[in-house]
Amino acid sequence: MTLPVADGFFMPPEWAPHVRCWMAWPCREALWGDRLPAAREACAEVAKEISRFEPVTMVANPQDVAEVSLSCGPGVSCLSLSHDDSWTRDSGPTFVVDRKGGVAGIDWIFNAWGGKYQPYGEDAQMARRILEQLELPCYPAPLVMEGGAIHVDGEGTLLTTEQCLLNRNRNPKLGRDEVEALLRDHLGVETVIWLSGDPLDDETDGHVDNLACFLAPGVVLAQHPGPESAPNHAALSENLKRLREARDARGRALEVVEMPQPQTRLEDHRGAPLLASYVNFYLANGAVLAPGFEDPADQKAYEILRQAFPDREVVQLDALEIVYGGGGIHCITQQQPAPLSEA
Repeated sequence: MTLPVADGFFMPPEWAPHVRCWMAWPCREALWGDRLPAAREACAEVAKEISRFEPVTMVANPQDVAEVSLSCGPGVSCLSLSHDDSWTRDSGPTFVVDRKGGVAGIDWIFNAWGGKYQPYGEDAQMARRILEQLELPCYPAPLVMEGGAIHVDGEGTLLTTEQCLLNRNRNPKLGRDEVEALLRDHLGVETVIWLSGDPLDDETDGHVDNLACFLAPGVVLAQHPGPESAPNHAALSENLKRLREARDARGRALEVVEMPQPQTRLEDHRGAPLLASYVNFYLANGAVLAPGFEDPADQKAYEILRQAFPDREVVQLDALEIVYGGGGIHCITQQQPAPLSEA
């Protein structure tokens, strides 16, 4: 099979129009434990809110289809498909488009964030299975990666982190240049901006969708490093430094908008810090699905997103139960872009 870029495909930005949002029903009991019912309730609430703006399909294991239908209501469709858990951003396909009305998907190699969870065989096949259901071309990519590890501006620039894509638990035999070449060949990007990551993130190894994202071409939202006493201050400061020194594929210096961190320290059952990030939001057609954490910084984050997207409705949802599983609203969603037309 030829490469996506050779066939004219590229990854559009997340603010481009969507035809659908893909999600998956939480089901890994070893991860969620007694929080599984609350995680499912939170997932259903996200799905129902997104469905106000665009169609949503929830992937569910066969035994969970009835529960999904009851929990999510008639506005959310359900696809019976075996899977291991709910992180569709990472296990689902990364969609690409061409300028002739074509849509396809990239099937990255999924190894459960460096083999952190077992089993993951069903999730490793999810991208291909979804594309088969949609009858869309599937491009298998020889790169261990997750969708939450990248963000694009639609004009040739991609954000990622060294902590994730250069991690020995992902691609130990690939160097930076080889990873960049694969990203260019499969996503149609020209410039890769490497952030350092976040050493506190031991779940995804520094996914960029907790750290920074494009708000528009040339404009990036990035997590503020917080006080010098904060344990991740140095790493987040380094990320900001790299963004301010970077140039995008069009040669522009980036405008950097800083997003505060939640003020309240969140911990898992072991006492380890949880990564709650306001950067981890989902852009639906005409809306921003933003996380809230019952935190004093919630309102400030809401206002920043409202100013960044004045033409979209900002809907702030309680994301605490999702964060307890190791991710956020962006992590449990995957947009399917609308076809482009040369006209």
